[in-house]
Amino acid sequence: MDYQFSNLYEIITYQAKKRKRKVALLVDSEKITYGDILEKVDKLAGYFTQKGIKEGDRVALFLRNSPEFIYTIFAVSKIGAISVPINTFLKEEELDYILEDSGAKLLVTSQIHEKVVHAGSASSLCKSILWEGESENRDCILFDEALGVETRVEHLERILDDCAIIIYTSGTTGKPKGAMLSNKNILSNIEFSRKVMEVKPKDRIIVFLPMFHAFTFTAGVMMPLYAGGSIVIIKSLQPFSNIFKQTLTKRVTMFVGIPDVYTALAKAKLPWYFLWFNSVRVFISGAAALQPKTLDAMAKKFKRAKLLEGYGLSEASPVVSVNTLKKQKAGSVGTAMYDYEIKIVDKDMEELPRGGIGDIIVKGDNVMLGYYKREEATGETIVNGWLLTGDMGYMDDEGFIFIVDRKKDLIISKGINIYPREIEEVVDGFSGIKASAVIGIFDEKSGEIPIIYIELEEDHEDFDESDLKKYMREHLANFKIPKQIHIIDELPKNATGKVLKRVLKEKLKDV
Repeated sequence: MDYQFSNLYEIITYQAKKRKRKVALLVDSEKITYGDILEKVDKLAGYFTQKGIKEGDRVALFLRNSPEFIYTIFAVSKIGAISVPINTFLKEEELDYILEDSGAKLLVTSQIHEKVVHAGSASSLCKSILWEGESENRDCILFDEALGVETRVEHLERILDDCAIIIYTSGTTGKPKGAMLSNKNILSNIEFSRKVMEVKPKDRIIVFLPMFHAFTFTAGVMMPLYAGGSIVIIKSLQPFSNIFKQTLTKRVTMFVGIPDVYTALAKAKLPWYFLWFNSVRVFISGAAALQPKTLDAMAKKFKRAKLLEGYGLSEASPVVSVNTLKKQKAGSVGTAMYDYEIKIVDKDMEELPRGGIGDIIVKGDNVMLGYYKREEATGETIVNGWLLTGDMGYMDDEGFIFIVDRKKDLIISKGINIYPREIEEVVDGFSGIKASAVIGIFDEKSGEIPIIYIELEEDHEDFDESDLKKYMREHLANFKIPKQIHIIDELPKNATGKVLKRVLKEKLKDV
């Protein structure tokens, strides 16, 4: 397809020219226009240049949700450098690993993360550190000082296929790998997302999920700015009631969340005036599987809005498929986005007939350039232009995708495939269960057997394990029923609510 822009910086210059005085960012009581953003971006680009950042250099972002995150992304793009957004939930050793692996020359971070940054080797790994927030430390270079730099730099025009962002994967196996996303990857994803969601300049999207995550970055940050809309920025999840307040008072029309948020929202006793006066037209869910009961509860509570579940991964920029405003199917992650191809294939990469369960592979302008400094891993993940997602599923006659499970989570017991997600969906429907996770463990007779970890809802001390076993026997074949049930206070999850099964497996090793 033909792209309107060739890099990210061109998005903000276009919008600032067309909508200079329009409010683009709303942060608490502050309103920031498109013109304001461009002015700060240009000054920040000058500061980066003064610090020796050149074309192709990496600039790391260890930032909370803030306007400064957005300024940094566009400023880095202006000078032809590469942004590396980093998970702010990481500890010092994990942060150091990414800084060293990416070769970041400059770190932009928030004052609230000072302890983690100083506990590690960031100051020796990076030439410079720029701080967002307030500090009494005179040695800290704060954003206001950086924006006072008068150095003016010309826009270094990078092409569509140049790397723009490196997003490190969560590292489910081994160390995290940096997915290199080009300008084309990101632009295609935000353009197609805009089309599917029918995003207009009048839309306002609320961003409380961390901006460093690929899903939030594309759907919550880049898409509304690309469409000329506005972003309501929430710096902290606490108190959670503030999200509802901001949604109502700032007239939010688009709400980007993860399943945990929608589960809480579906159960929350919201005041009548919120349900009556809110302006939300679409809820977007990603990053993890949405429970059918949550989908039903949200539909009953918010009758004027659609809850759309999608599917993606960092290596695909990240959106691959999504349900549309015109048609949704419960349990499905929707159909392929415009111009993207999805196939379900067997182990020999042969396409399966509709309804057949196999590996999900993706092809399109959203597929990453590869893993940074990992040629072998790239070759194993991208085959003849097709991205091997590592997920298994099937496609129905209308092209709707249904995820069955992660390939690495597949349990093979006595030669029979057991899909943990199928068991989890059944168990999650049982009264009193908040969430569950099924993993496979070694068994001499069967090869592997399924066991389940369960997190209970509050006020369900009367939970009866025998009732759950009876329920499972009514809904699952005997070979699928978990051989062990473990009640756990809280399932381990990443920043976007995805259960970390590797942590559960590691806990078993320690027992």
